[in-house]
Parts: sequence; structure tokens; C-alpha cells
Amino acid sequence: MHGAYKTPGGKLVAVDFDIDNGRLRSVVVHGDFFLYPEEALTTITQALEGMPADFVESEIAARVRAAIPEGTEMLGFSPEAIGIAVQRAFADEEPSPHD
Repeated sequence: MHGAYKTPGGKLVAVDFDIDNGRLRSVVVHGDFFLYPEEALTTITQALEGMPADFVESEIAARVRAAIPEGTEMLGFSPEAIGIAVQRAFADEEPSPHD
């Protein structure tokens, strides 16, 4: 699945993942934002990995925010932007012919 969100400042945040047994798997967060230290991206990804697929935007953002190491600088995006991108992946999902 793929979801993307362009922040008000113009930076793109995208999240790609699979769903397995109702949980996010193989999560990749990417975009044209800036993050310092860059290693914090691994922490953000790990926060999303295994997260229940039914989490709403605010729960996703809270989970990301709690995982970000102190002193991390997020320029051009936020935990809320990641939450929006994940939710958009579900909104953009094409219905299966079996539905």
C-alpha cells in the first residue's frame, strides 16, 4: 500500500507498507523532508512496523512522536504528516473484485 501527503510547507511524506494479519509490515517512510539525525528514520519506521492497521491518524502520530529520540529535528514534516500519509494509503486502496 502507498500513501502520501504534501505538507503545508510543500514537503512530501510517503509511507509504503503491506498489511499482514491486520498489522503494518515492511514499512518504508520516505519523501523530500529533512531529518536529523538521519538514523531517527529507522526509529520512526520501527514505530510503525507491526502497528494495528485500524489505528486512526492521531494514534499513528502519537506512536511516532513517542518513538522519536529527544533532540531529533524534523524539518518539513511531522508525526501528524506521517499519520495522514498512512491513512491516505487506506483511502486510496482499490476495492478488491472479491468485496
